[in-house]
Amino acid sequence: MATSKARMSSFSRTFTAASSSSTPGLKFGPNGTIFISSGIPDLDSGGFPLGSLVMVMEDAEAPHHMLLLRNFMSQGLVHKQPLLYASPSKDPKGFLGTLPSPACLYKLQEEGLRIAWQYKKYFGENHLNSDSNRDGKQEYCNDFDLRKPLERHFLSGQHIDCISIQDTPDLSTLRDRCATFLTQFPRNDGNISSAGRIAIQSFCAPQCEYSNMEWDMISFLRSLRSMIRASNAVAFVTFPPSLLSPSFSRRWQHMADTLLSVRAIPDDDKELAKLLTGYHDMIGLLNVHKIARINTQVAVILDATTFSIQLQKRRFLVLECLNQAPIDATSGNSYGTSASCSGSSKSGTLDF
Repeated sequence: MATSKARMSSFSRTFTAASSSSTPGLKFGPNGTIFISSGIPDLDSGGFPLGSLVMVMEDAEAPHHMLLLRNFMSQGLVHKQPLLYASPSKDPKGFLGTLPSPACLYKLQEEGLRIAWQYKKYFGENHLNSDSNRDGKQEYCNDFDLRKPLERHFLSGQHIDCISIQDTPDLSTLRDRCATFLTQFPRNDGNISSAGRIAIQSFCAPQCEYSNMEWDMISFLRSLRSMIRASNAVAFVTFPPSLLSPSFSRRWQHMADTLLSVRAIPDDDKELAKLLTGYHDMIGLLNVHKIARINTQVAVILDATTFSIQLQKRRFLVLECLNQAPIDATSGNSYGTSASCSGSSKSGTLDF
């Protein structure tokens, strides 16, 4: 069998053509770009490019960023991708118990397909998960049930590294842990056997001793972005911009390859309720300020830059696109002020 000829361009690395099905959890795109899933089907039809830094601006009024963070972490563990998780809490490992589980089993039960549960008795839950997700898109990006914790078999045998940044006087320890973690995923011209995920929660939280060292945090983010660029991994960082000075907040936003923000919706905003269809079903808004453009100089035009955040049956995270005027990427204050897009939420998926 003849080997695939390597393809080169002025904007991409040399790479060997490969099938995404041979490496679970990875999707091969144009110009040699390889993606991993965000863990939210309504958010990505492509995913996050390997070697990119994703940043999410938090809302001080609501923890909606945690929904994105949990799905990102769970999707990696389901695909058996090593994970480094850094948190300002004293016990970051305890957070793993709050990660959601793939929803395929529970959807089957609700639809009345009891045979799936009988199948589970004889063949085991692992076999059922893999067999019930034969569709390529579902295997790449799962729906997660926020009420069901991630099963133990997804956590056992995984390479999971947790670190508390609460009592860290500086960022050297976190930088070293990230560097050590990323040595597992060197970017080379061969086939990729695995990809890594770094998740850093509330990076400039006030309980961290370094939270007033703005230049040190800038230096860390630059270093992290440089290390990520040279590896087959994605870093996902959330931060509260209200705790930073305006100039430093803008610097952080410019360093992100993909920049998102979340915002709570007031319950009693009657003017906003008149403008948004399905207002009472929304719990927040997701704004897309910037998306990664790896190995390409082609401009990306999005169908929508604002999505409503909803919890279907209070269990499944659902995003719906909203038509709106362009967002000012430096302010992050736009809500989206018109009716939701016609058709299903899938029509507004982002191809990162």
